[in-house]
Amino acid sequence: MIEYDFLYEFSKTMLNLDPSVRWMGVASKFGILVNAEHREGLEQLMTDEENEEYAALTVTRHKTRLKFQPKIGDLIYAVGKYEKIIRVTIKINEDYFLLLTLDIDAKDYDSILVEKVIPLVRQRRNEFVDKDASVGKVKV
Repeated sequence: MIEYDFLYEFSKTMLNLDPSVRWMGVASKFGILVNAEHREGLEQLMTDEENEEYAALTVTRHKTRLKFQPKIGDLIYAVGKYEKIIRVTIKINEDYFLLLTLDIDAKDYDSILVEKVIPLVRQRRNEFVDKDASVGKVKV
């Protein structure tokens, strides 16, 4: 499992990157939500159980997109704009995904993602490792 202190700090940093970030979650490659945080004082639109289901469906949907990557390139992010929120999925590494929701009135969400969110993900992606899986491995 990822170290809790790192995950908590990363989550808080992500929530504070831009005022339009409402909610963030980190999901495993199996679609399990390993952490979720929301902006302080925010009335959530979905329950914890619904967010769990959303995470599972999002990771599954991402895997269906892999088929076309050899022809069109790697997916940088996927976005869905709804009446009440903007949802974003970003692959962190082979094992984890970042799930975000932004305020519906977020101005130029592409710039927020490309200039703020994705650089932080790239900077910290090597820290998203399963500490239990590395136990017993021989370093060469």
